Amino acid sequence: MNHGSQQVTPPTFDTDALLDDPRTRIIVCCGSGGVGKTTTAAALGVRAADRGRHAVVITVDPARRLAQSMGLAELDNTPRRVELPPAESGEPAGTLHAMTLDMKRTFDEVVQTHADPERARQILANPFYQSLSSSFSGTQEYMAMEKLGQLHQAQDWDLIVVDTPPSRSALDFLDAPKRLGRFLDSKLVTLLSAPGRSGPFRLLGAGVGAVTSAVSSIVGAQLLRDVQTFMTAFDSVFGGFRERAERTYQLLRSPGTAFLVVTAPEDDTVREASHFIDRLGEDRMPLGGLVVNRTHRTTARRLPAERAREAARRLADSGEHPLAEAALRLHAQRMAVQERETRLRERLAATHPTVPVAEVPAGPEDVHDLTGLRGIGADLAHPPTT
Repeated sequence: MNHGSQQVTPPTFDTDALLDDPRTRIIVCCGSGGVGKTTTAAALGVRAADRGRHAVVITVDPARRLAQSMGLAELDNTPRRVELPPAESGEPAGTLHAMTLDMKRTFDEVVQTHADPERARQILANPFYQSLSSSFSGTQEYMAMEKLGQLHQAQDWDLIVVDTPPSRSALDFLDAPKRLGRFLDSKLVTLLSAPGRSGPFRLLGAGVGAVTSAVSSIVGAQLLRDVQTFMTAFDSVFGGFRERAERTYQLLRSPGTAFLVVTAPEDDTVREASHFIDRLGEDRMPLGGLVVNRTHRTTARRLPAERAREAARRLADSGEHPLAEAALRLHAQRMAVQERETRLRERLAATHPTVPVAEVPAGPEDVHDLTGLRGIGADLAHPPTT
């Protein structure tokens, strides 16, 4: 905590030490939307491969920017090999694969794997399932965890880098399995599926019939039949959902996993990052560090913004040296941005003084190729000094 005017300097996040540690098997990049999670995940994958790891990056970015930056025509639900060009140190010592999450296809694969062929056919053809697997709130986050579990179980890679979904809240990724479970366990769904089940539900007889008739008048008879048919067929698969969700959740809490909270120097995203750091602590998730993207620094720090503006005003009044005046005004703007970002970083450091931090300076343009991703990886490993 910041006492008085004492400035808190957080430890520096040693990215290469994390990547080089063979015990690190999963890195989860999380944070609010638009802060550079996808770019960070891809850059970590490239740097890990350059340093000898056999890495796979899974992204859920719908804009397909990862495929473009990695020189691939497209990415799909199957990991594809990324051909890395030689780095300054020579040929990459490791390998890199990348994939993008196809939510519905992953759900279909789960059903096909864990249900017998006839039951799988019934589920996949069910209209309620088709809606659930394509658009139900939380399904994308849950399927990201399903895919993570699949990749880890395959053991084809010694490092998995996960770019979490661009959710309304960064916490959705951790909450999704519980939300989906609560939905499928809800009294309404249980009641709607009761006519197709055996056991005690059959003893309810007319009581269930009366309730389902009432529900049918509200949601429609066809939808009710679709839900009942789906739940009857899905019964045999749901137990596996719960078990795998628990295994993956425990995997995320294991020492071989590291969460990286990614943020940008803006008020809203810094607040979200602080909230997420707190939540990871509450859930006992292993926090690796904080990545602050798109920061601004200037080497002429001895000239504060106000002094630069005053000097520019004097030059404007004299009508002399217009180029010097423009340079001073530009410097004043950059210093104002840097001072604002510094206050945000100090506020975050005062709240979380032990969280290691890496910064990535803002570039002149978006990253669009492997060379750019290598540059981001180098920035992560060698952050600018304060």
